[in-house]
Amino acid sequence: MLVSQIKTKFFDRLKKEYPSGEIQSFFNLLTESYLKMGRLDLALDHGRELSASEEKKFEEALLRLLKHEPIQYIIGETEFFGLKFKVNNNVLIPRPETEELVQWILEDLKSSKTEELSILDIGTGSGCIAISLAKSLPKARVSAIDISVEALKIATSNASMNDVEVDFILQDILKTTELPEKYDLIVSNPPYVRELEKKEMHRNVLENEPEMALYVKDLEPLIFYQKITKLAETGLKQGGSLYFEINQYLGVETAEVLSCSGFKSIPGKDIFGNDRMLKGTRD
Repeated sequence: MLVSQIKTKFFDRLKKEYPSGEIQSFFNLLTESYLKMGRLDLALDHGRELSASEEKKFEEALLRLLKHEPIQYIIGETEFFGLKFKVNNNVLIPRPETEELVQWILEDLKSSKTEELSILDIGTGSGCIAISLAKSLPKARVSAIDISVEALKIATSNASMNDVEVDFILQDILKTTELPEKYDLIVSNPPYVRELEKKEMHRNVLENEPEMALYVKDLEPLIFYQKITKLAETGLKQGGSLYFEINQYLGVETAEVLSCSGFKSIPGKDIFGNDRMLKGTRD
């Protein structure tokens, strides 16, 4: 089968499930991953013939897309903050909003006089936040906590792939009474989607991404923010900062959690104008 033929097959089979632009994007990602062919290569060599093994890969990918499995899981990787990250269904797929959180932290640290920072990422998942910070701050000492053994395997592999050192710790933050040391900076993108908000989620998220990393009970929507903020009271060095990615519908309530622990809260919006980030500082 030719590349042009498999492309036609993709559009025919997927047109009832996805917009044409998204199908094209899927196909471009797959050809780059499976054939090492970019868009220009495809345009110049659309008559390239697939081997039996290559054709099988595309057929399997097509079946997985028909089941609405995320393309990132199918190719096994994604990009975050200019870096490559391995992903599978044991970790959340890194989002652009989280890149904005990392960018906010780095912008704030430009004026910092401390280069050898100690940083803790709570609920690290794929390691995207911790690894991106470690890559951008080579003198920093970065640690990261997660409750999932499988997630930490992925994160460890991602750290190695991106040539950074991160101290990964297997730990349930909700059962933690004290952090292992005091940090200059604590950051977390914890579970924050309420059960009642599931109806807003796309099928590919609902059926594939790990529930433990996404959802909280409707009656305890801020459980992770409350716990982490409490730990930060004694776990942050003087002048240290706490950063969160937050539920856009609970910005005021999350800020109140910080205020109750003596933190001054500074909100941050994402590119769509949603309340998506929160910074806590204390003199």
